[in-house]
This record gives sequence, C-alpha cells and structure tokens, in this order.
Amino acid sequence: MTNSATNLKIHSGDWVVVCDGAKALILENAGDAISPNLRTREVHAQPDSKTSEQGTDAPGRSINSNGSRRSAMEQTDWHAQAEERFLTDLAKRLDSAVMGGEAKALVIVAPPAALGVLRQCYSNGLRGAVKAEIDKDYVKMPLYEIEKHLAA
Repeated sequence: MTNSATNLKIHSGDWVVVCDGAKALILENAGDAISPNLRTREVHAQPDSKTSEQGTDAPGRSINSNGSRRSAMEQTDWHAQAEERFLTDLAKRLDSAVMGGEAKALVIVAPPAALGVLRQCYSNGLRGAVKAEIDKDYVKMPLYEIEKHLAA
C-alpha cells in the first residue's frame, strides 16, 4: 500500500473513495491507468445537524473522594462522534463491496484524521484491497479536479 499519488496506477474498475467525516464519494474508474475517467457510483452524506440538536445536556461534574473539590467533565463532541460513526459505516460499506466482489481494488483519499478512523475499521479483506491511501481533502472538488490531482 502506498501513501501518495506518486506513480499511482488506477486501473479500469478500481474504486476511488474520496471522503471526509461528513461526505463520501465512491467513484469508479471507467478509463484506464493512463487516463482515469472517474464516474460516481455512490454519494454518502451525513446530515449536518447543529450541536444543540445532537446533545442537550451540560457537561457533568465529578466530586473527588477526598475533600469537597469538584471538577467539570469535558463536553461531549457530538460532531466528532457523528463523523466517527459515518466513517465506520463507510468502512462497512466498502468491506461488503470487496467481500461481495463489487470492488477489487480501492484508493482511499481522505484527510489524515478521517484516514485514521477508517484504518481502525478495515477488515483484513478490505485492507488487502486498499492499494493506496492519500492524505488529502478532495471531497469538495469537482470530478475533473480530482482526476487531475490523482493523475499528477
């Protein structure tokens, strides 16, 4: 598995998964290794709800067993939890695609934090199908820009 786009060959039928914690584009190369032609297979998006809609409780407080000191608990990061859940579900989808024969090889393009979450969710089969991971955020780019960056 490689960590950059240098000398990356995306063959016909390979999947390119471009994602972050809130959106994922599952693309398939309809071209060849020399001139990729990415086509959208699936788009997954997480609803962007406000923090106030995700959790309403104020952070809790704990009381130390010795003395009367109290300390505030850290606020739950609902957005981070939602992003992690989204990426976990994406990894399950990719795993079922590999196991079901839909995809034989994948290139994953995601920011470093999202890649870290995805890697933790890789099954052995999915890990074997990932031929490259690129730590970039291309999810908001149009397809032709993504192709250009991957072909560079």
